[in-house]
Amino acid sequence: MTEAAFTTVFARALQGQQCQVVEVDGYAEARLLPVGDWVRPADDADQLLLDRCVGPTLDIGCGPGRLSERLADLGHVVLGIDVVPEAVRQTVGRGAIALRRNVFETLPGEGRWRTALLADGNIGIGGDPVTLLRRVRQLLDPRGRVVAEVAPPGSGLRTAWAVLTCGEDRSRPFRWSVVGVDAIGGLAAEAGLAATTTYRAAGRWCTVLEEVR
Repeated sequence: MTEAAFTTVFARALQGQQCQVVEVDGYAEARLLPVGDWVRPADDADQLLLDRCVGPTLDIGCGPGRLSERLADLGHVVLGIDVVPEAVRQTVGRGAIALRRNVFETLPGEGRWRTALLADGNIGIGGDPVTLLRRVRQLLDPRGRVVAEVAPPGSGLRTAWAVLTCGEDRSRPFRWSVVGVDAIGGLAAEAGLAATTTYRAAGRWCTVLEEVR
């Protein structure tokens, strides 16, 4: 199997090839990436997240752009960011604005975003949710909020090294976390945020995090 960059393997998944995520630690079985859920139009379950977004919104890890597209259609100022060029290309192709950026790099509008959206498990980016949330706080207006999709109750916090496999290609290992609704409050508090409200719809959970006041 040939080792390739994460962005290369993920791009192939977005282009329709079947890809799996495999935890290097062996904690969980290999599972297919749910790409079909990401490339479709936004649906009523997605609205659970989108209804919590207020004002200018930064869609972190926007993927192929279904949520950025819907937010734009709803009249929001929205910017999608993703490290995968193919994701940015597909988001722009849907009529939304997107840039190839890492959330830990300098971004447009730092300190002025009213909402930071972490959908589809993106609270796990980098495998360190507290560090991610502290960075997101720097991006937000002091009145801003994080809208984070989280795993169901009982999931707790689990962090592992993982790789993507697609045909004969295997990505370099990357760190990722799964954060359950039962764990997000404590992690948010470490980052100086408070979990103010939690919502559930169609088996999905989201939490709104705001500055501790």
